[in-house]
Amino acid sequence: MFERLLSGLLAPAPARLPEPDARLALCALMVRVARSDGDYAAAEVAQIDRVMAAMHGLSPFAAASLRKEAEVLEAEAPDTVRFTRAIKAATAQEDRNSLLQALWSVALSDGGRNAEEDRLLRLVANLLGLTDVESALARQRAAKG
Repeated sequence: MFERLLSGLLAPAPARLPEPDARLALCALMVRVARSDGDYAAAEVAQIDRVMAAMHGLSPFAAASLRKEAEVLEAEAPDTVRFTRAIKAATAQEDRNSLLQALWSVALSDGGRNAEEDRLLRLVANLLGLTDVESALARQRAAKG
């Protein structure tokens, strides 16, 4: 399963991902954000599970299972640029702000901001076609929620 998804992500121009792959890729990007500061905290793991359950109507068990698959994918996945381009191709423009808010909620869930997470999320926002202002608003919504 990962082999097919990874080969698609490694393509020069990643194709649009089907829904199950897009969901897994988004979860893996959340894992990448959580790991970017060198501390994959339990609060971040729990937040990934909550976000994936809420976004996709998953049970807590199914969300945790998806996250475990995503952890493996994230470790094997290509650079963030190709990874995020594939997610962008699978996500409608109007849904990208909520994706970024979800990513910020993971980054903030361990109680603080980190320069590495900030850098990664700035890159991801840009790759998703969002502005710094949209990213700041997504971060503010995530901090409130």
